Amino acid sequence: MNMSIIKNEDSPTYNGALKNTDDDYIEQAKRILKKRFQRSSAINNPQTIKDYLILHYSTVQREVFSVVSLDAQHRVISIRELFLGTINSSGVHPREVVKAALADNANSVIFAHNHPSGIPEPSQADKSITEKLKNALDLVEINVLDHIIVGGGNAFSFAESGLM
Repeated sequence: MNMSIIKNEDSPTYNGALKNTDDDYIEQAKRILKKRFQRSSAINNPQTIKDYLILHYSTVQREVFSVVSLDAQHRVISIRELFLGTINSSGVHPREVVKAALADNANSVIFAHNHPSGIPEPSQADKSITEKLKNALDLVEINVLDHIIVGGGNAFSFAESGLM
């Protein structure tokens, strides 16, 4: 497609529209994937959600803990960012996770968070909170399918690694 540049001292434009940056394209891809997940078929394997989460967390510079609520057919009900932390930690409270899953009427959940350091390996604290959350949700009969950690364009799955 042939696009002419319209001169503008502050920012170059193409046919009157602002020039897209890489961040603009990432945000657009996030919106498209989120729509697809919210009305898609079931999430049947960890790679499906890992791909979305890698893209979602690719530009986040603080640790964020999210809960993906799923219905009985493993379709996404919601993706909630519940806790925002610092560059290397995020306080996670089981009570709030249980409240969110119950509010969504979730059959199962997937936990997700990022490591801004770029290293997606789970810490002992990650393993510990996963076990606490799993125990809390067991009490209200909500299954925990996975905990995915994203860092440096990669993702670690507790389920794939045998930690679930």
